[in-house]
Amino acid sequence: MTTLIPPTTDTAPEVPSARADAPGERSALALLGHQIRYEQLSFWRNPQSMVFTFVLPIVIIGIFGAVFSGSQGEDFFFGLTGMQYYTPVIAAVSVLGACYGQLAIVLAMRRQTGILKRLHATPLPAWVYFAGLLVHCVVVSIVDVALVFGIGALYGVDLPTNWGAVLLTLVLGAASFCALGVGVASLIKNSEAAPAVVQFIQFPLVFISGSYFPIHAELLNTIAGLLPVKPFNDAMLALFTQGGFQWRDLAVLAAWGVVGALIAVRSFRWDPRPE
Repeated sequence: MTTLIPPTTDTAPEVPSARADAPGERSALALLGHQIRYEQLSFWRNPQSMVFTFVLPIVIIGIFGAVFSGSQGEDFFFGLTGMQYYTPVIAAVSVLGACYGQLAIVLAMRRQTGILKRLHATPLPAWVYFAGLLVHCVVVSIVDVALVFGIGALYGVDLPTNWGAVLLTLVLGAASFCALGVGVASLIKNSEAAPAVVQFIQFPLVFISGSYFPIHAELLNTIAGLLPVKPFNDAMLALFTQGGFQWRDLAVLAAWGVVGALIAVRSFRWDPRPE
């Protein structure tokens, strides 16, 4: 839904370096904390990233709130009002944009500029780098979802009561979309093509998954249910309507996360691709 602007080299902090003896002196947890801090600083020091990540979902849910504010009692989708439907769905799409779209573009840019190559030459373990990215994306997603939920509450939407289920669904969705983002970044040849490739994959999925409006075609819903976006939408909706987990949808989402991780493991490159 959103194509985010990756941090520019003049606003992001320097690439975290690790001395040759660092792994022996610093625990893996300390290295992970350092990497998370770097990713957070890179993000918060780039105003454009914050605007596209946080403001755009708020604007969209605010527009929907204005549109449906006079028809809260109408049956928009299987007994739900418009805002009851769009609050969890827009929250789900914001997670997709923050984890899949942003991550794929940022990694493509960092590879193209040589940041990944230099970082790979340090003793920093690869798993620490990617775990730091995952935690960063989860933090951004939590803020995004909290903002969307807050706007929904202002329009009278009853929020979920099972916050443990909300957190688990959110973390699983963020992890799966991060894995897919890394997988797609592995297939992107240069940073200039990254936004086009990301949107080419993301836009049709968002469109057929009912993120813009409910889909009533049974065949299309069946196809979309086997892809990653609709199961996450449905899992978020279930938090509002049923108050619990949609295990089938979460299983489909996790399976796509595994697919993305396998593609990343087989295809990810730290150095720029030759033109």
